[in-house]
Amino acid sequence: MEIKKTILPLFIALFFLSPLWGQEADFRAKYAGLDSLLNEKSFFGNHLTGFILFEPDSQRVIFEKNSHMNFIPASTTKLLTFYGSIMLLNDSLPAFRYVENGKKITIWGTGYPGWKYSKLPQPDIDEFLTKFDTINFSDKNWKDEAFGYGWQWDDYYYSYSVEKSPFPIYGNFVTFLNQKRVPKANIPSFGKVSINPDKTNKGVERQLHENAFYFNPDTYTETKSEIPFITSAETFAFLAGEGLKKSITVAGESLPMDHQVFYGAALEPLWIEMLQESDNFIAEQLLLMMSDKQFLDLNSERIIEYIQKTYLSDLADRPKWVDGSGLSRHNLITPRSMVSLLVKIEKEMSRNQVMQLLPQGGISGTLKNNYKARTPYIFAKTGTVANNHALVGYIKVDSGKVYAFAFMNNNYLNKAPEVRREMEKVMLYIKEKF
Repeated sequence: MEIKKTILPLFIALFFLSPLWGQEADFRAKYAGLDSLLNEKSFFGNHLTGFILFEPDSQRVIFEKNSHMNFIPASTTKLLTFYGSIMLLNDSLPAFRYVENGKKITIWGTGYPGWKYSKLPQPDIDEFLTKFDTINFSDKNWKDEAFGYGWQWDDYYYSYSVEKSPFPIYGNFVTFLNQKRVPKANIPSFGKVSINPDKTNKGVERQLHENAFYFNPDTYTETKSEIPFITSAETFAFLAGEGLKKSITVAGESLPMDHQVFYGAALEPLWIEMLQESDNFIAEQLLLMMSDKQFLDLNSERIIEYIQKTYLSDLADRPKWVDGSGLSRHNLITPRSMVSLLVKIEKEMSRNQVMQLLPQGGISGTLKNNYKARTPYIFAKTGTVANNHALVGYIKVDSGKVYAFAFMNNNYLNKAPEVRREMEKVMLYIKEKF
């Protein structure tokens, strides 16, 4: 007994002096420091904040706050769309489906967004279609709406809220360049811009219910205006025919099973545009292309339900997912489900490839002006709608480790740049201490 009493204090002393105990104490200090930046007494105590730091290699949660709660994800919703496209789309994308009969062709859209959209590589659609004397266009496979569920109606003339359509052209918006204080359109048929002296707008604007554009020459200073136009089968047929210098007729034919496919460009340029520039239009059309691939019709709601049941049933928490872009405030997801999603994406492509596709702090995309460092350390998708900001992706810390994280903020009254500055303090702490 005397020996045991002697050995026990010695064992305790050796344990407390051991490297293992030192590492534990160091981690506790790091944890406490991170908690002080995120707790109720911090900047993040005055609104709803969720955060999770996860080590993918060991599958360990390092830190979490409210990671089980649902948040409006804004454009980080695009990570769900990205994952769905990995699982459902091939590298070569169908641009349209068609039936050919001599010099006559009937075409159906697949949702492909690239035709005459300057931000994407251009397939030879013009060259192919000009061979035909008669061109018919059918939208009988269109089972969707131009606007997503929960989009704000008064965003209709902003380029981040263009309409969805079965066969987009020009990205479904018209660009006006300011040439000596006169707007010049890239689409000839939209070139007539009326003068409205009662408006004080700096750029070109559009009437709510028609493709009628106006400006005030006394206040017109904007270099470039990108304005969505109202889409329809007739509008597409007219604009496509104008470009091809051919008449295109709107038909009502259903898509037959024995049709052919004209392929467009590769998938990766769409990923880059969607993830780095947070292109809402690309995200929505990607969903429609997935629906086309799976069902041969274009229905966002149907394909979202299919992806959730088939590929996302094992997320930490089931999200409420309603659109491809995150424009809707009806989207809801937990931070831990966002990290679960990153883990699932890594099973389909390498982590390094994912990190290269995402915006890099201080370098590219929507993070070009934030999270700057000598060497990029943040690789993440951003998401912002009024009073809500999220960041989901990877952080590479000074020790060389890479962590996955989801940092979500809802219902704040501060300006978004102020929220980003405070978030950057948190991420810098992790970079230096973890």
